Order: sequence, then C-alpha cells, then structure tokens
Amino acid sequence: MSRFWSAVTHQLTPYVPGEQPQHQRLIKLNTNESPFDPAPGVMQAIAETPAELLRRYPDPESVVLRSAIAERMGLAVDQVFVGNGSDEVLGHIFQGLLNHSLPLLLPEISYSFYPVWASLYGIDIEPLALAEDFSINVEDYARPNGGIILPNPNAPTGILLPLADIRRLLDMNPDSVVVIDEAYIDFGGQSAAALVPEYDNLLVVHTLSKSRSLAGLRVGYALGQAPLIDGLNRVKNSFNSYPLDVLAQRGALASIEDEAWFQQCCEQVIANREMLRGQLQERGFEVLPSSANFLFVRHPERSALTIFNGLREQGVIVRHFNTPPIDQFLRISIGSHEDCLALLEALDSL
Repeated sequence: MSRFWSAVTHQLTPYVPGEQPQHQRLIKLNTNESPFDPAPGVMQAIAETPAELLRRYPDPESVVLRSAIAERMGLAVDQVFVGNGSDEVLGHIFQGLLNHSLPLLLPEISYSFYPVWASLYGIDIEPLALAEDFSINVEDYARPNGGIILPNPNAPTGILLPLADIRRLLDMNPDSVVVIDEAYIDFGGQSAAALVPEYDNLLVVHTLSKSRSLAGLRVGYALGQAPLIDGLNRVKNSFNSYPLDVLAQRGALASIEDEAWFQQCCEQVIANREMLRGQLQERGFEVLPSSANFLFVRHPERSALTIFNGLREQGVIVRHFNTPPIDQFLRISIGSHEDCLALLEALDSL
C-alpha cells in the first residue's frame, strides 16, 4: 500500500470486472456482452465524423442524443441524463441522490459495484436477503431507508420483477429515491420508464452496452422527473462537464435511431437463451428463470469451480462468483448460436 493514499483509498475494496482475456481464440461468455455487431449506422456515423468536431469540445449537454432518447421513451428531454456508461451514471446517483443518514436498501445478491460506490461515498447500506427461489420480495423494502436500488432483471440471477411490483415498491416508499437499474430489461421485461411521469421518486437507468452492442463506446442514461435529473447534472458539472465525447454521442444516436436492428438483435439473443436453457436442463443443470442476456445455473452433482476450470481449459470462459450463497452457480452470457453450441460441446466433454 502506498503511504500517499488517503484514508478513503485504504478502506476501499474495488469492484472486480469480468476478465477481458487477450487470447483471441477463447469463447468469451463471462461479461454479458452482445454477440452481434452494433447497428450499421453506428460505424458510419463514427467514420464520417468531421475533423473539426474532434478539435472542439463536445456538446456538454448531449442535447441531440438526449432528445432522441426522450422521443423513443415518450418523455421530455429534461427527463433524460446521459453519462459515460451506466456505471458513471450510477456513481453520480450514489453521490447525489442516495447519500443520506438512513441506510440504502439493496438486494444482498445484486450488482457487486453497488457496495463499492457506497463505500466510496460513505453511504451505509442494508442488504436484504433474497427469497429461497432467489427472487426479490418487495415487501421487505417497506422499512425506513435513505433510498433503494436494485437491478431489474436482477444480476447475476436474471430474475425479473414485474412492473406491478415496481409500482408497489414506489408506493411504499414515496419519500425515498427508488433506482431501478435496467441494464438487461430489453431481453424480456417491461421498462419502469413508463412510470416516470407518475412518480417523482423514480429513477430508471439504462445502458447501451448490452442490447445495443456498444460496451466499448461507454454510453448510459437515466430517466426521471426533472428535479432528479437536475440533481445529477449538478454532480456531473462538478465532476466532468463533458462526459460523452463526440464519437460516443454520434454512435449512440445512430444506434437509438435504428429500432429494427435493435429489435432483431434482442430477439436473437432471447432465442439463443431459450435454446441454451433447454439444452442445459437436459444435461441436469438447474437454470434460474432469466429475462436477461445470461443464464445463472448450477449442477447438483458437479462443483461450479470444477466446471468453470474445465470449460476454461477448453477455451470457454464463463463467470464464477466465489461467494456464498451463490458459489455453486455459474453465470453464462448468451453468445451467438455457434458460441452456445461450443459451450455445450465443451460441457459434454467434461
């Protein structure tokens, strides 16, 4: 440890992202990336960017992109906030909207970055256990709190909360900000964005990394009523006034405008997921019901770590969380049809 670190730095336990191996021959099913290319217009928009735009600062408000998102979601432009990936958006939310005296409520099993942000900003958290079937019981969140955050579908389980449960959660907590992190909503759920006009305490977070194949571009956004968005802008403009560069704004806009490509890719991921689900069940795996672009699975007779290592030896990488009570589960990202068949072939050889 460095003697120049601050006290906060010494206390942090950083988030560990999924492995990004340099070996190009590996089949990578560990980080929930899309197996498909972005919409064709994305590369065209980036390639045709005038040099003049690169020597000038980008639009700090990303007005054109925010307007396109607002139109697609049926909201006003002042109800949209954009950032450098949904992780940056979520970081601003923790700092600007969830840092209160009462504890932040979140599922005990959920996105493992949440406790990291809480630690970074000195926020007390109260993790709540999942039900025996790994679902979230919204009644557990009817207690004093300084805010609520949960992924929907949850990660890494993939289990979806229906919109009616989100509405109940909001009704039970009218004086708290409720953040619904919808990184995977496009693969089988109904977005809570439809509830934004009704609830001034709702903030919905989306990413272009998964369903729009733009994990490398780093674009995310939040949807909420104007006072919540104003709060995020105050944090953003005190941290980095230009979070989205010109290429990111242009590429993201081209993606948002190509609805047909977006729908086609989502439908193919869902089809591959359901095929893989059935094949894994035939091989004796327990597969949790997933509305995401991954499956959360375990085998009653084989150690998850043994399977993980065996797959890796054959060039297939999945995600293993070595933390009880999910240490016997593997999270398998949905790849192309060929990737899924390669995974099954590797499992059969084990």
